[in-house]
Amino acid sequence: MKNTKNGVLNVLDTPLEVCSCNPKTGFFRDGFCNTNMQDTGTHVVCAIVTEEFLKYSLSKGNDLITPIPFYNFPGLKPGDQWCLCVSRWKEAAKAGVAPLVDLKATHKAALKYVSLESLQKYSI
Repeated sequence: MKNTKNGVLNVLDTPLEVCSCNPKTGFFRDGFCNTNMQDTGTHVVCAIVTEEFLKYSLSKGNDLITPIPFYNFPGLKPGDQWCLCVSRWKEAAKAGVAPLVDLKATHKAALKYVSLESLQKYSI
């Protein structure tokens, strides 16, 4: 059975599943793309990052490659699953570099910013 977050739903209206525990992701660093009002970036899209996306994010001023131990951030490499800001994912989709998405681990809050159909186009 998959690890799920009690009472929290994904974009498919089923219990939110874990995105990644290695590296440990999420706003709360608990493996889930869960959010609250303090998460101003809305880190709710569970993505499998690619080299292309990482370079794109770096070009936009968000270095996801370099580790930052102070923030418990390991630095990402292609193939890692990570909770992305929904606005950055949407921007990357428009630029043609959006990474694939795990819909079962993507928080329902993402639907406030992007359609389910858009996410499904990139579904693993």
